[in-house]
Amino acid sequence: MKQKHASIPIFVPHFACPNHCVFCNQKRISGASQPPSDLYGFLKAAAENLSSRFSEVDIAFFGGSFTGIPKPEMIHYLSAAKRIREEFPQITGIRLSTRPDYINEEILHLLLSYGVTAVELGVQSLDDGVLSLSERGHTAADTFRAVECLKSFPFELILQLMPGLPGDTGETIRKTAEQTVLLHPDGVRIYPCVVLRDTPLAKAYLRGDFSPLTVEEAVEISADLCTLFRANRIKILRVGLHSSDLVQNHGVLAGPFHPAFGELTEQVLYFRQICRLLENRLLSGRKQAEILVAPGERSKATGQKRKNLILLQERYGVEFSVRESESVLPGDVILSFLL
Repeated sequence: MKQKHASIPIFVPHFACPNHCVFCNQKRISGASQPPSDLYGFLKAAAENLSSRFSEVDIAFFGGSFTGIPKPEMIHYLSAAKRIREEFPQITGIRLSTRPDYINEEILHLLLSYGVTAVELGVQSLDDGVLSLSERGHTAADTFRAVECLKSFPFELILQLMPGLPGDTGETIRKTAEQTVLLHPDGVRIYPCVVLRDTPLAKAYLRGDFSPLTVEEAVEISADLCTLFRANRIKILRVGLHSSDLVQNHGVLAGPFHPAFGELTEQVLYFRQICRLLENRLLSGRKQAEILVAPGERSKATGQKRKNLILLQERYGVEFSVRESESVLPGDVILSFLL
């Protein structure tokens, strides 16, 4: 049986970026300094490998600011992606990431003509003070304008958020999330800010001028954001940075990096949901309870090193176990008291 979805990532680090944001080092993130020289050959080999194992595959241009690449180069990359998509029916889309201030109708018409299906905007924050301290080079108004422009085209719109930037507070993070909901994106990615080596933020951290979020703080914030976005039917594509390259090249100096950050966030979400279900239950005399979750969700509900079960027993004096059940929908929880 084929797995559902995979992406072929093409990193275009620092291409067309007008400035270097204080937190950014695309080479550390991607492990690459240039895209493949033979892009068509690279894509064809990847498509042949993945199309036999996945029912849906997309081509994803990440890093840099794709829509700021000189037009001939942009067309070169898009032409290769379009050609591969025409040759392999399993290639269902082409996505790219860019900056809000590199969006206009002319560019969007070009993207549409080459079969681009999704545009991801590196929003990071919707607070102008935070954006300025991060040296983003654009304002929240640029994001609002870009989103309005994108919504007049049939692209899937994904917004990338980065809580924990310089100047961020609980209030600025909350307001950014609330304004994101009002923009009605199709989905979001949540990347809590980490301190990468060889960046201005790393220098500020070493001077003592910047204190990043801890893993625990970032997990709680990410859980809050996930709760808000899910309540408003906004897809969450990812929480936390991809780990492989950052681990291999020792790219992280400090901050809330964890190779299973998304799992930790889901763990907190499950814990909160179980606690809500227990709020109005009479637990006197109860000794054992079973938590039913959807197939594949047991580890999230249990928590790393059984943390959720330990905390639940400490709080409620009941011994909990977790069992997967076909009758439970993903994300839902059913409690059953055994004794």
